[in-house]
Amino acid sequence: MNEVEQIARFRNAHGLDHLVDVHTHFMPRNVLDKVWAYFDSAGPLIGRPWPITYRHDEEERVARLREFGVRRFTAMLYPHRPEMADWLNAWAVDFASRTPDCLHTATFYPEPDVKAYVAAAIDAGARVFKSHIQVGDYSPLDPLLDDVWGVLEETGVPVVVHCGSGPAPGRHTGPEPMAELLRRYPRLTVIVAHMGMPEYREFLDLAEQYERVYLDTTMAFTDFVERDMPFPSDQLPRLGALRRKILLGSDFPNIPYGYLHQLEVLERVAPDADWIRAVCHDNAASLFGLDSWELPATRPVRR
Repeated sequence: MNEVEQIARFRNAHGLDHLVDVHTHFMPRNVLDKVWAYFDSAGPLIGRPWPITYRHDEEERVARLREFGVRRFTAMLYPHRPEMADWLNAWAVDFASRTPDCLHTATFYPEPDVKAYVAAAIDAGARVFKSHIQVGDYSPLDPLLDDVWGVLEETGVPVVVHCGSGPAPGRHTGPEPMAELLRRYPRLTVIVAHMGMPEYREFLDLAEQYERVYLDTTMAFTDFVERDMPFPSDQLPRLGALRRKILLGSDFPNIPYGYLHQLEVLERVAPDADWIRAVCHDNAASLFGLDSWELPATRPVRR
């Protein structure tokens, strides 16, 4: 049984016609090549290899997700320096226009014109933003971002934030800056990437405290992550209590294992079958209002 068939079996077992994955990466090829080169050299950083499982061209990566039954996905893209985010956002407009099952994604960086291009991205139809505090090496409390958080809070557009200190800490990662940000903008819609690893407990606290704070499952619970940053067993009961706050994320294509593994590990921690359906589809469908969207036809992967 191949991976497509195995994922179909997973979906059928849980009554899922489709999946919604809020944490997948699509970006200009020259940028993606640099991201892949980073992971290729990440061994010294994390102490072991990080092979890219789905190192394919863009068309095949989109087709793979569709074959896996992923109804909606994102184009998590992010800048690592000034004067890059606006260009990435322009690329994302084009990608969303030719990939109707992608949630139009945008990004930002603390720089003088950030307010203008974030507003322009929202006007152009952005449905979700990505903030990568680790790679961008900026504080979410940078005054240049004050107006950005304000407009995102006002409009309700979600932002996926890599704010935890895994797989490697940054100068501004960890729960404290995000806790302060949410004190200032309590209605901000935040999706904490990677369940906040390895500060799982603290980010679960924020999801409990703030109505519009969610967490995505990206890489959490997988064998790769459990080796060094295990999810604390005493926190597992909280997953049931926070069931409507947890969304499927995968980090596709930049994962060192098959897509199926991210789904199967959810079965290890799920308190019940309803939790799987909520995490893998219903929560994101509700947050993004996806039920009225038409699904593009699935085309076979060209191999």
